[in-house]
Amino acid sequence: MERTSAAQTAAMPVEFKLNGKPVVGRADETILQTARHHGVEIPHLCYKEGLRPDGNCRACVVEIKGERVLAPSCCRYPQAGMEVTTDSARARASQKMVLELLLSDVADTEYTLGSELDRWAKALAIGKPRFPGRSQPAADPSHPAIAVNLDACIQCTRCLRACREEQVNDVIGYAFRGEHSKIVFDFDDPMGASTCVGCGECVQACPTGALAPARGVALVQADRTVDSVCPFCGVGCQLTYHVKDNRILYVQGRDGPANRGRLCVKGRYGFDYAHHPQRLTRPLVRRPDAPKSGDFTIDPENWREAFREASWDEALDLAAGGLRRVLDAHGKGALAGFGSAKGTNEEAYLFQKLVRTGFGSNNVDHCTRLCHASSVAALMESISSGAVSNPVRDVAQADVVFLIGSNPTVNHPVAATWMKNAMKRGTRFIIADPRRTELARHAWRFLQFHPDADVALLNAMLHTIVTEGLVNEAFVHDRTSGYEELRKNVAKFSPEAMAPVCGIPAGTIREVARAYATSKGSMILWGMGVSQHVHGTDNARCLIALALATGQIGRPGTGLHPLRGQNNVQGASDSGLIPMLFPDYQRVDSPEARARFEKLWGVPLDPKPGLTVVEIMDAAYAGKIRGMYIVGENPALSDPDAHHARAGLANLEHLVVQDIFLTETAYLADVVLPATAWPEKAGTVTNTDRLVQLGRKALEPPGEAREDLWIVVEMAKRLGLPWRYAHPREVFEEMRRGMDSIAGITWERLERDSAVTYPCENEGDPGQPVVFVDRFPTATGRAKFAPADLISAAERPDERYPMVLITGRQLEHWHTGAMTRRAGVLDALEPEPVVSIHPLDLDRLRAKPGDVVTVESRRGKISLYARADEGTPPGAVFIPFCYYEAAANTLTNPVLDPFGKIPELKYCAVRVTRGGPQPVQASYGGGQALAAPATA
Repeated sequence: MERTSAAQTAAMPVEFKLNGKPVVGRADETILQTARHHGVEIPHLCYKEGLRPDGNCRACVVEIKGERVLAPSCCRYPQAGMEVTTDSARARASQKMVLELLLSDVADTEYTLGSELDRWAKALAIGKPRFPGRSQPAADPSHPAIAVNLDACIQCTRCLRACREEQVNDVIGYAFRGEHSKIVFDFDDPMGASTCVGCGECVQACPTGALAPARGVALVQADRTVDSVCPFCGVGCQLTYHVKDNRILYVQGRDGPANRGRLCVKGRYGFDYAHHPQRLTRPLVRRPDAPKSGDFTIDPENWREAFREASWDEALDLAAGGLRRVLDAHGKGALAGFGSAKGTNEEAYLFQKLVRTGFGSNNVDHCTRLCHASSVAALMESISSGAVSNPVRDVAQADVVFLIGSNPTVNHPVAATWMKNAMKRGTRFIIADPRRTELARHAWRFLQFHPDADVALLNAMLHTIVTEGLVNEAFVHDRTSGYEELRKNVAKFSPEAMAPVCGIPAGTIREVARAYATSKGSMILWGMGVSQHVHGTDNARCLIALALATGQIGRPGTGLHPLRGQNNVQGASDSGLIPMLFPDYQRVDSPEARARFEKLWGVPLDPKPGLTVVEIMDAAYAGKIRGMYIVGENPALSDPDAHHARAGLANLEHLVVQDIFLTETAYLADVVLPATAWPEKAGTVTNTDRLVQLGRKALEPPGEAREDLWIVVEMAKRLGLPWRYAHPREVFEEMRRGMDSIAGITWERLERDSAVTYPCENEGDPGQPVVFVDRFPTATGRAKFAPADLISAAERPDERYPMVLITGRQLEHWHTGAMTRRAGVLDALEPEPVVSIHPLDLDRLRAKPGDVVTVESRRGKISLYARADEGTPPGAVFIPFCYYEAAANTLTNPVLDPFGKIPELKYCAVRVTRGGPQPVQASYGGGQALAAPATA
């Protein structure tokens, strides 16, 4: 006899009567949900889809035949034969009484108008309450993004559940007793002084206006809404823009596969950069009396010192003409292009096609070279695929998750919420990082290993698995090759031998290795703390070996997932913005791949792999690369050894930059082409889960700014290419012909469904969230082990430079800050450059938090404000790289991983001294965007 699973039981149909009519519901859906499916609306306030039902407001009570008391429909499930009445005289009287009592406690003000409470009161024809109100608490205007008006609070606890159970930020609480009970932030602190991370989930949850967007935004009625995708990190959250008069008023999360309505502070409040007064609105051409120099201070307000305005025809002719002159004079190897991981797949595809067919070389790259190039190198070597095997949300199905070299609460905040949810449900997280991150407090085991000791730790785990008989012998035999070499290599990496190297006790290493190897499902996620090293490829090889040796891949709740940093770094890589790979990771030196694209594009193609980002900068500095076309990238701030990168850019004979602001890179251009911000165009992006999603146009661009796709096409025409693309869908159709992984995804399906996971090779296929189920995409179908040995960082601390620099991102800012530092809320939350230092190191420097300190490496020095951080290990400092006035990449080491060609951004030797010039805030003027929008 077959056993019925819990999932099957939950989905079983339940027949009952609703308001006298027979209906069919599901055993796992409440009466309220079933009623909604059948078009019956029941008043509710404490209930919100996606949050745990609480049943505390009792506005949703219904009458159930045979029961003495009314039942809250939000947490009562139907049973076969049950008779439910939602609008009986008894139920309706109770519903109206609850609403009237709640209304009596809520201030009658403009910010409560149009709220859920207000709408339900009108629906049930409830007039002015007959009951006296409570004493009203004062407003709290302390947070730049969120207005707190607890005189509108009905204590439904939706905000509390959103904060503590959904986002798991643990900021909002419910305190005091009786008439003094209220919602509090931390220890009844002002919201702006609390540990609130500004995700705004509480605002989206609030049904009364007690928590609302600041500056009266909620009082303005949008004239339309547009569904799209967040333009920041690789999670790919779907969202809805609320637009009036060609301005975004506010943003709400949408029920997308990656976020289920959740957003972070950037996704919710980082949109007004699109309206910033420093937007480029006309093409700019460098003045002949403004020579280029790598030593400059940028002031976007005073662009006339270096540029003059031009018409589009003049600018495009000069831009393409200069590149053509370089090509004719010095050959195809003298040109290079940087595409963008912040644009669409269609833009990335066309840009790499332009470089390969218009410039004639493969000198095209993008920021993946600075992110996960080493991860991709290792994955391609072992399994012939650089994509993730499982989506992030598979952490909910895993028993053990190994997270290393990543700080998701900062870099992938919504993904971090799924991880915290999983931990609360019992998933054992092993978190390994030189810095103690926010997630560590939730972890089963936290391994704060020494910086630069990744391979020592990982090989010690592999040693344990091999020597203790924990290898999945059947999987290794059937689906891998090269295991014997790995076994021999890890023999010398015992936990006892590696403990002094990595700083983790041998017993702990063995414990976590056993847990990973023996669980029913173990998943590995990693970030750029793994990849941005000279041994980044070796780090990733070890992680791949862990999954292969234990068979923890190819099933839900297992697998390998390098968390992608930017919104379309996965899609840009898929689309061919890589110097050695055509779209879909087809090698440029493969005759078969080259023949395929020569047929598709109608021109002969160069079989020689091109130069990578840092190699291109070196070649520009040396005078070998003489012309560049850069779209939406800012290497003058993002590349290591920034002085060297800027000098290289200044040395170019001709530089064309296409961007929305006059960035540090654009300031060195000969021609600047004003492009469109993300909300001003349509196109697809691919998130870290391999989910292809459609972004929709919400705004018209300012002035004469043009869509990136149009600009690239116009540049191609002037380089002699017969292009006639008029819409992204035309480009996407061509991509389908060259990329088997998306061949089954149609533009019409994306318009209908908004998202499809690849691989999806045939129209109608559902897509494959989990890959490598039966075989790997190698010639043999087997994955290959690649042993790794200990390699030290290229630059170790010494007497002169005794500390280690770790770089990364901040929650509030993204990449080089060109967008987020021009977003009013984000700039208000984090306006100044900071360096995180352990309190013991601050004491040694005789400095205190807020003091100016100077950090110096062999390549440069910067001054910034000290921030005490017990999570940063003694002997190390952490600096975010988004601040132009204290550019972390002035310090970083450009030495490359030999395989992934990625620079060692996560490790170099520095010294820290107290004092230095006070940082001068970059003239981005983020605060200008804080002005309230015009009222309706």
